Amino acid sequence: MEVSMIEWMVFFAIVAILLFLDLFVIHRKNEHIPVRSALLQTAIWVSIALAFGVYVYLQHGADHAMEFYAAYVVEEAMSVDNLFVFILLFSMFGIKDEMQHKALFYGIIGAIVFRAIFIFVGSELLNRIDWMMYIFGILLVFLAFKTAFQKKDESKAPVAEWLSKHMNVSSDLDGGKFFTIENGKRIATPLLVCVLAIELTDIMFAIDSVPACLSITQETFLVYTSNIFAIMGLRSLYFAIHGSLESLRYMKYGLAAILLFVGFKMLVSNFYHVDVVMSLGVILGVLAVTVAASLLIKPKAPKTAAP
Repeated sequence: MEVSMIEWMVFFAIVAILLFLDLFVIHRKNEHIPVRSALLQTAIWVSIALAFGVYVYLQHGADHAMEFYAAYVVEEAMSVDNLFVFILLFSMFGIKDEMQHKALFYGIIGAIVFRAIFIFVGSELLNRIDWMMYIFGILLVFLAFKTAFQKKDESKAPVAEWLSKHMNVSSDLDGGKFFTIENGKRIATPLLVCVLAIELTDIMFAIDSVPACLSITQETFLVYTSNIFAIMGLRSLYFAIHGSLESLRYMKYGLAAILLFVGFKMLVSNFYHVDVVMSLGVILGVLAVTVAASLLIKPKAPKTAAP
């Protein structure tokens, strides 16, 4: 797949325009985002990704378009874990509803940079070192079991505690500012520490999601663009479903199954080729079953001690 410099420039121009409109037009004021508005914004972000997939189809063919869509779905699915961490971080740092969008917005900026590093390095390793495919496959299988058996109270939020201990942070927020003056000294606010924690946790989550996307396609353009479109839509998705996240109690098993599938796909890639359409079908099927099970199967009521 040959991608011209113009295509990269157009993509980054689109991302820059969308981020500008998001921060300075749609969300120019710090305010609570209602569920209805968040759902509409989520639909818009998904539509943009779907439209970009159509462009890939017209410019590079059906196979690459399917690879883009599959990588997009994988990244979106893997990002669900991020939503739980967002809730925890906002609670830890006392970030109010009206400030949460700003924190997530600046988290996206860092993700655009760090995901580029992860994806280009990972893709180059796979292209240059044949056995790296097996390393990535084993890593994904390991992460699958880790995800399935991870306890509910385990998370990557200790990074936030580490930041709090090693930074001079004010006790209260100062509006939407990242720095404030306290006792004559310029110090960080909890909002800045929260943004940094989001950045660091995204890097850690990329260890899961980037190899999973590279198992679908090693075309850096497709992996990177699908990652960025999924991450950009993640913020509105958070506000749309954060009140219902606790009900998706089987989601981690679905994510584990997807990681296990793509891990084995990488391990057998030299012996058996799994069609990208089949990959997309398996991923969508696992997500559908997981969400349905979470919504339809009611949790057992806790047993009460006999009087």
